[in-house]
Amino acid sequence: MGAPGPCIETWETYKANSAKKDPMTAEVQRYSLEQIEALELAPGSEHLNLEGWVPELADENELRGALEKAFDYRGDVTITLKSGERIEAYIFNRKTGPTLAESYVQYFTPKSPAKQRVSYAEIARLEFTGKDRAAGKHWEAWVKSYNERKAAGEKNIALQPEVLE
Repeated sequence: MGAPGPCIETWETYKANSAKKDPMTAEVQRYSLEQIEALELAPGSEHLNLEGWVPELADENELRGALEKAFDYRGDVTITLKSGERIEAYIFNRKTGPTLAESYVQYFTPKSPAKQRVSYAEIARLEFTGKDRAAGKHWEAWVKSYNERKAAGEKNIALQPEVLE
């Protein structure tokens, strides 16, 4: 007798077998394959090019909006405090409270690995000064390069990260 063939399950068989093992899977599998595939085609969000932007912080709403964008930004920002101190930082977290004094951002600086934080109420100016690592078409450029290298006969082609400055 030969070796068994590959195990190929239908969607229905997979759903039935997985539901027995994991109740969460049963919840997810209430949906048809067509519904899941339709979700996969949902449009993404547009990426804003914020490099070099200096938002106007005329009121509380503008400050809060700019700090939300700074949180989503994948580069360094320069925060100028009302005291005049300037901080080059990567913002990785924020807590929004009912007042500016109760809201803060957490950040890292290039000079210190320690997590730091500053209250929204202390911020006078915000500048998007660092390179946005999420901007551009890095994936598309890599795929194009990969296909060109593969067509040229190259082997062991790997995705290499961009060198950080």
